[in-house]
Amino acid sequence: MTDQNSPLPSVHDLATWEPVLRLLRDSGAKEQATPSFRVAGRIGRHGWSLPLRRRLPPPGRAAQAEDMRDEAEAVERVRHALANAGVDDVSFTAEISPTGKTTLRLLGPSPAVEPGIGTPHPGALLLVDGAIPQPWRCLPEPVPGAAPAPSADPALLERTLRERLPDAIGATDAEIAVAEARLGVTLPEELKALYRVTRSRWQDWGDDHEAAERACRAVGCELFALDGLYIADATSRHCRWEFAAKEAVVTPTDAAVQGLVGSPGWIAFGDNGGGDRLAVDLTPGPHGHVGQIIMLSHEETTGAELLADCLTDLVLDRPSGHRGGRRDDQPPAVAHVNIRSLRSIEAAAHPGLEVLSLGVWDDEPLSLAPVTGLPRLRTLTAYPGTLADPLEIMKLTGLEFLELGPEEWRVLLDAGAVPRSLLAAAIKVHGDQDPLPTVALANELLALWDRPQIIQTVLEGNLGPLS
Repeated sequence: MTDQNSPLPSVHDLATWEPVLRLLRDSGAKEQATPSFRVAGRIGRHGWSLPLRRRLPPPGRAAQAEDMRDEAEAVERVRHALANAGVDDVSFTAEISPTGKTTLRLLGPSPAVEPGIGTPHPGALLLVDGAIPQPWRCLPEPVPGAAPAPSADPALLERTLRERLPDAIGATDAEIAVAEARLGVTLPEELKALYRVTRSRWQDWGDDHEAAERACRAVGCELFALDGLYIADATSRHCRWEFAAKEAVVTPTDAAVQGLVGSPGWIAFGDNGGGDRLAVDLTPGPHGHVGQIIMLSHEETTGAELLADCLTDLVLDRPSGHRGGRRDDQPPAVAHVNIRSLRSIEAAAHPGLEVLSLGVWDDEPLSLAPVTGLPRLRTLTAYPGTLADPLEIMKLTGLEFLELGPEEWRVLLDAGAVPRSLLAAAIKVHGDQDPLPTVALANELLALWDRPQIIQTVLEGNLGPLS
């Protein structure tokens, strides 16, 4: 029921959803052969996915916000209700009869389920509370003998920056000590030298935007303020479970940078202007230097690119000459078997295999026998219909993440063979299927771990006949 004292609509009031449902009905009902119109979608506080046929703009004109005004206004009403309820995202299904009689089912949310991407079907199921994907649990390996680069020169660095930024306001030793206490790490001498020249606070520049630009040019990046430094550990690099479980942390023996998600020794101090973060690396790879400068790409979730052997080299525009870390002399830890990659599971199998993904396949279903007993295999994803015998999964005793089609999950559930080693799972759905069976299947899996269910809320009403 709607709260009469609330200025915002309720997410559990059909009136909140009526504009969205009418748009969906008007967009697609005439194309359905059945008397009743069925539709499913997802709306979140930061985006939405609706099966609407949008009108094309006139020839010669690009699509504009005005072309989607009705959709945006209808969705905004629901998003306000979600915000009022403290809910980030909800999927839904609806059945609308020719007379306008409507049954709307809201699906979730559940704290144990990640939202689907562009689909009303549930995303990853978090079977163990607080569980973290294996790559995000990896810590840096010790590198005996690692030392700063010979070219690291805090005094030269400080002189150079003072020449370039003569009017900058530097940080005091007390301010640097506060930053170290907040971060829980002692800043390397080069980084201290940099911030002794400029603490990079916007209020220090006032309205002088050219001063900020000069600082960027002087250092070689958009420098964070001293109190904006942060540790780029694994928690700072968010990734959905279903993607994170398919990654692997690999550091070649000749690498300068460890292939980690993040490290307690990566001190992020700047941005390249495109969303990629620059960091001082105190935990280098086997062929790296303590204090080298690395870049964490916003498009990747593991590893980093070496930019310079030290901060002095970065400021003086002396890029690193290291060219290692790209050798392919070891079989990959992540293998893809499909019509365009490896053509057999045998070709993927080796003791270091961590992730096996079976994709679109045009041959006989595959047996998992070649990977049985592999010591590091922790993730298996199989496109629906690719497995000859889903019960072979029982022999994969180290799985942490499993993604299967509904029929394969049904086989495991009926046989009581769902691996208890799992930390998370996902249901791979073909095409435009009804999400209700997927939700029911997800709830069966969640129940095995006594995790919160995806709750269905049914709302009924009448939209009126289609005009």
